[in-house]
Amino acid sequence: MTVGPSVGNKLHGFQRAIAEYSKAKAHAKRERTRQDALYAGNDLIHAVQQMKERFETERKEGELFFIDDQIRPPFHLSKRLSVPVSFRWRASSSADWKHGHLTFVYDFSPQPSYTLPLPKRKPSAAQAARDLEDSLYREWERLKAQALFSMREFFRDGGDGDAVPEVFAVRPSPHGGGLNNFSCNFWQAERPAL
Repeated sequence: MTVGPSVGNKLHGFQRAIAEYSKAKAHAKRERTRQDALYAGNDLIHAVQQMKERFETERKEGELFFIDDQIRPPFHLSKRLSVPVSFRWRASSSADWKHGHLTFVYDFSPQPSYTLPLPKRKPSAAQAARDLEDSLYREWERLKAQALFSMREFFRDGGDGDAVPEVFAVRPSPHGGGLNNFSCNFWQAERPAL
């Protein structure tokens, strides 16, 4: 089990607070730094407890399903983005594993950003191509994260791997397009526009 960033940060804070406490000479400063060290210690204990709970949850889930999150981006990205997700599942920890595969497909339509100032001159074709590639890569990473989250949520809620389609056309947000938290939820009927 690796130490998560929260635990690492809390440990560093605790070590810093202990170092400050050991350097303090005056009674008032010594008392203040002692309190700081106690608070930092409590924060560290809480972070370790959360990590242990997360580890236990993931261990139990690992007995029933596994989602392969080692997905590499394609060498060439187009506006039709796809993320293939492989997984395995079983009904109980004594049942045989079944394997599945779902490809999330998304037609990306870049929207202009009105928050950035307009460039003084039109970018060159090469710069425009680089900008589009960067935009496609960022959107592919977003799609991958959403796809993995949706798969985990599906299985955590008791979903049956036999009900997973082979291909799912991602639903853009009805409010301006793009991905939202529900775009990759293949098990939910399309949400009506509000």
